[in-house]
Amino acid sequence: MPKIRILSDQVANQIAAGEVVERPVAVLKELVENSIDAGAQKVEIEFRNGGKSYLRVEDDGVGMNADQALLALERHATSKIQKASDLNKVGTFGFRGEALPSIGSVSRFVLRTRPSALSEGTEIFINGGKMIHCKECGMPPGTLVEVSHLFNSVPGRRKFLKTEVTEATHLIHMAKLYALAHPAITFTLIEGGRTVFRSPACDSPADRVREIFGRAFAESLAPINSEDNDLLLSGLLGKPGQSRSTRKEMIFFVNRRPVDSRTLSYAVIEAYHTFVPKGRFPPAILFLKIDPSAVDVNVHPSKREIRFRDEPKVRSFILSSVLSHNQKMASPSVELSSVPRVVEYEDENGRQVPKIDAQAWELFSTNKTSAIKQHDSNSLGSAQSTTEKTIKDNEPVLEDMGRKKNLSPSSGRDIIPRVMVGKRRDFGAEWRFLDRPHGDLAIFSTPKGVVALHASAAYERVRFEQLEDSMRDHTLVLSQSLLLPEPLEFDGIDRVSLESSLVRLRELGFVLEEFGRNFYRLEACPHWIDPEHAVRYLRDFLEIARENGGSLQVESLVRQALERQANYRDETKDDFSDDEIMDLANRLLRCRNPYVCPKGRPIYFEIPNRDFESRFKRKL
Repeated sequence: MPKIRILSDQVANQIAAGEVVERPVAVLKELVENSIDAGAQKVEIEFRNGGKSYLRVEDDGVGMNADQALLALERHATSKIQKASDLNKVGTFGFRGEALPSIGSVSRFVLRTRPSALSEGTEIFINGGKMIHCKECGMPPGTLVEVSHLFNSVPGRRKFLKTEVTEATHLIHMAKLYALAHPAITFTLIEGGRTVFRSPACDSPADRVREIFGRAFAESLAPINSEDNDLLLSGLLGKPGQSRSTRKEMIFFVNRRPVDSRTLSYAVIEAYHTFVPKGRFPPAILFLKIDPSAVDVNVHPSKREIRFRDEPKVRSFILSSVLSHNQKMASPSVELSSVPRVVEYEDENGRQVPKIDAQAWELFSTNKTSAIKQHDSNSLGSAQSTTEKTIKDNEPVLEDMGRKKNLSPSSGRDIIPRVMVGKRRDFGAEWRFLDRPHGDLAIFSTPKGVVALHASAAYERVRFEQLEDSMRDHTLVLSQSLLLPEPLEFDGIDRVSLESSLVRLRELGFVLEEFGRNFYRLEACPHWIDPEHAVRYLRDFLEIARENGGSLQVESLVRQALERQANYRDETKDDFSDDEIMDLANRLLRCRNPYVCPKGRPIYFEIPNRDFESRFKRKL
């Protein structure tokens, strides 16, 4: 048997480096965290070949003198903690003193640093864990770290690295995370001499999102702020209807540290139930501020995963905050415009039309074309008399407006009734119905652009909220007896599910009597469901239970059955008429969540005027 011996420091460091330095992105993470802890206002990152051959992080932080720089390369050397209890209140990123010696042991490592109090800096060169030299150098205040030929001294680890494209993708994503977490710091990222992004200091994460991810992504998010005792949540959440196929854009920060947390991600996903389709995920960039003693950041070697000491409390706070935000965002989105509409009566038939601006009329009336010259005094007098006659006929209506002949915003109220949805020529409508070009697609004009609406999806949302309100708003269980009881026959699986749910179903208003083996008779159904749909509802309920492996979470199954009921359109089997489309849109905009159908798919979207102007390269 081989003799037991103590490993040399060099070999021990190379083995321990695997816990900290798994790939180039881990090196970047540690170096950027050190720069932030050093109080840097500018951080510049450069890499080549996915970080395998070269990686540089430079900052303008406080820097170190020669003694401190040499000490920083020793294992477990740190300025952040002195005793184990300090871990309960640590507010910095790098605190274990393992990063620099671990990186230096598996690469060609160059450290240049200079504090502002000294006129010259210090350069330290380490190759594979061996000190090559330590000398003075000239440089501006701050710290520069160059890491090249990563894992050359440990080829076994190098072969487990992914392709250069994959490693570069991880590096860019990590740089973006820290740029998001610290908008007050200027970040620059360079790949192979090409600037990937350069983001100056911003006032808020929203500005940083716009600079890094683009305007389109930033406009799909809405700000959120919530506070409860020692918990503070802020950031940006996807608007209802916005979803992604992966969780890549669900980004969480705890005390400005980017983390992976099932507690946070599951709470957000649950809060978005029915707001996004099943199997898709909302975009979210959330910052949670919490007492450092209430979170353990030292449970994973890379400090990426964390553990909350009171996870139910954090989960409940996140869930309630996001759900409240979504309900607020999903409130009726169309409000009557505050811009006054000035109208007048048309000469020929007395119809109300928009009033021509007096200054514009004065300007264009001086045009010397023959068409405008034909407006002589006789025609003007005739028009005036017609207008006066029309107003006189409507004096009872206009009496409270001061009987003014010139209709203007000062009249006290709008002459045209203000409504949310109207016909094409209803100037008082915010949404004016234009056409139905294809199937369930309806087009509306709005002051901000054009809206495309899916009629069937709108019907499902309106119907779903009607069913939901009917089920919730009763104080007592109200059942309606069926004229003729409906016989029901089930197989063994459905019978077991039904028997286990009978108590809760009776509380909801279903009256079922056993009528033999696997046979039941439906005597009554709740008041909030049509009797002709009651049997179909129960079969939907049992089918969903079967799909969920016999799950008996009645409340969840009732909601899913409601979603299916909302899809049935017996009373509108044929296509919607134009009047039905307008009535449906009007009812939709009064729903609690008009953005998405019960399954989370979008109901309508708006194309703003600026998009048309961008396409036409001119103003509309």
